[in-house]
Amino acid sequence: MRYQICTLLVPAVLAACATAPGGTPAGSRATVALLETTDLHSNVVGYDYYKLAPDPSLGLDRTAALIAEARKQYANTLLLDNGDTIQGTALSDYQALVAPLACDQVLAIYKAMNHLKFDGGGIGNHEFNYGLAHLSQVTGKRFEVDGVDQSGPRCAGPAFPQVLANVYSLKTGKPLFAPYHIIARKISAQDASGRPFSATLKVGIISFAPPTIMSWDKRWLDGKVYTEGVRESAQKYIPEMRAQGADLIVAISHGGLDAAPYSPTMENANYYLAQVPGVDAMLIGHSHQVFPNAKSKVAQFNLPGVDKAKGLVHGVPTVMASLWGKHLGVIGLQLSHDGRRWVVDKAKTTVEARSAQRSDKAYVAADPSVLELVAHEHEATIRYVKTPVGTTAFRMSTYFADVGDVSAMAVVNQAQADYVAKYVRASMPQYARLPVLSMSAPFKSGNAGVTDFTDVAAGSLALNNAADLYLYPNALYAVKVNGLELKSWLEHAAGRFNRIDPARNEQQELVNPAFASYNFDSLSSADVRYEIDVTQAAGDRIRKLRYRGKPVGAGDEFLVATNNYRASGGGGFPGLDGSKTVIASPDNNREVLIAYIKETKNLSRATHGGGRSWAFTKVRTAGPVVFHSAPGMVELAHEAGLHNVSQLRDDDGLGKGFALYAVDLAKGGASAASSAGTMLRSGMGTRRDSAHTARAMLASARAGDPAAMFLLSNVLYSGQRMPRDEGGARKWLEAAAERDHPEAMQQLAMALRDGSMGFDRDEQRAAALIKEMAHALKHRAPAP
Repeated sequence: MRYQICTLLVPAVLAACATAPGGTPAGSRATVALLETTDLHSNVVGYDYYKLAPDPSLGLDRTAALIAEARKQYANTLLLDNGDTIQGTALSDYQALVAPLACDQVLAIYKAMNHLKFDGGGIGNHEFNYGLAHLSQVTGKRFEVDGVDQSGPRCAGPAFPQVLANVYSLKTGKPLFAPYHIIARKISAQDASGRPFSATLKVGIISFAPPTIMSWDKRWLDGKVYTEGVRESAQKYIPEMRAQGADLIVAISHGGLDAAPYSPTMENANYYLAQVPGVDAMLIGHSHQVFPNAKSKVAQFNLPGVDKAKGLVHGVPTVMASLWGKHLGVIGLQLSHDGRRWVVDKAKTTVEARSAQRSDKAYVAADPSVLELVAHEHEATIRYVKTPVGTTAFRMSTYFADVGDVSAMAVVNQAQADYVAKYVRASMPQYARLPVLSMSAPFKSGNAGVTDFTDVAAGSLALNNAADLYLYPNALYAVKVNGLELKSWLEHAAGRFNRIDPARNEQQELVNPAFASYNFDSLSSADVRYEIDVTQAAGDRIRKLRYRGKPVGAGDEFLVATNNYRASGGGGFPGLDGSKTVIASPDNNREVLIAYIKETKNLSRATHGGGRSWAFTKVRTAGPVVFHSAPGMVELAHEAGLHNVSQLRDDDGLGKGFALYAVDLAKGGASAASSAGTMLRSGMGTRRDSAHTARAMLASARAGDPAAMFLLSNVLYSGQRMPRDEGGARKWLEAAAERDHPEAMQQLAMALRDGSMGFDRDEQRAAALIKEMAHALKHRAPAP
């Protein structure tokens, strides 16, 4: 009857009849901007605690300027955070591990977010890194899970709602956080005639974390919580949110895009989330990229159904705002009212990720009120990280980690292996016969910009340097693997590189940017040698994997020191799913590293900065093979023995401040120390001195120079003017032969044939070496 009466009214009154229960006229329009921060990783202010210097490229204090600009531009805004918020800097470690907060204190990052009046936030994977008790306290939430004491008062937390739909308590079967929240907001709107009025908009926010947290933080989560697939959670709760009056559904999903067949455990499920009915906008993150970006070559943004220029995923407006406060995501939703609720006009909606760096390369000014707010925590962190732990005689960096410089990883591997070896001797004698190896990766290799490299100067070492060497608060784990599994581990890590075509004349990129540097695990032990053949397809690149001179057999067993993330399945390494863990240490990797440095006191390149286990298989390429790093650093490559590296241009032309470098895969890069050692041993132009020769050669040998290895072997065996070391001589002769040094192969073959130099007679192996030597000579690359 009401409908019939309305149809009889004059047109001027008709519009008043077509109203929603809340009184908003059909045809009304409004613009609402969703503002996103993601992966802040506790970068409250633009400061690098590892380098003890301001960094204008990052920090929520700089994002604050972008937020203020957006709020001036748009009358209606919602400021939302995607997660990975509370972990990632020395500040967060200080507040979680060194000087834990009292129950009534608020985390520095949340203090700043409260100050900036965030409207809501999601939860990422790194929120779980410090454990459930810490997360419960700092978010002010009561987790009904085993092992988390809830007897005290509810603690202080952020002043905005935090939601998470797909992580549940095993004890209660209920979500750990509220799965969603509906924000009711008065907005400025216009009716169909253009007349302004105030309307009510109800925005439902729902959040998802990667289900893979169950592997990555197994030590904290196993037996306490469980996860649900992102798509399944969305399908469960979105109808409920609509039923409770939500006009819009904004999915805050901490993940990227992946078009692989859907799985409830998949890490980056947003490609499928966008296809769930009812999703009006997506705020995504986790992979630290910028979306939209019309020029992006990142694989996830070039999938079918993804518009990287307009910021649409299967038609859903989507934004990813980089990391560390470097960008602000802005989705300008154009809304119209259909008489029942507000709906998104996707054709008119805009999506952008606004950079804190302007077109003139200058950065927006920081909001000083943010630093004022957290000044006490900031200064306390700086004092803490200045605590001295030792000294280093050489510079440790990751500028050339992709081409073989292990200066920043070798000491990490040594510390981890030392810890595991001592642990086994003390508590696990059943594993005493197994060799102990260690894997580590370069955590900082320029992903977040040209300053995003580990760089520890020679001189005093403090806690901030240890944090630079080992970025994350992982726990030290050890796994037991066989030879086949060890090779598979290294094969997966070698996915860091593109496949190189030796016959191609055009420039070829060495590094695959879609493969994160923190997954480029490598060994750095004099006991292990292997090659990476980048001319082969991924999965078939590891060559000549040997332990103490002998090929690693499929059934050989090893203990490998690593971290809880890797041991529990992080990075998708085959066979590493938590089932091979034999040591789940209560100590984190960084604490182990600090203790090792304190015990060692003084680090030297010869002992702690070389000894890489791997090298590229030598091959001539018709055109240059290139990679990108910070400009003006080529001498660091040479100091590490990488004389096959050269800088082509100090600006690679991509507008991010990187230089373009080349690596000559045909050259081994003999070091200056090798040449000096040759002169000292032979007496050419200087006094013959075997002791000085050994010292000169050792750095080059540890850096992987086979000529230095061969010469050092002879010096140690001769015993001239220094104690004779037959064991050391044999070790370095084996190492040189493994690197296809023909003279070393010949000498080793003769020693095996005759049973000299302390080797057992082995005529079969001697004959095999002679054949390998002939092959090496036939295919030998030209000397550098």
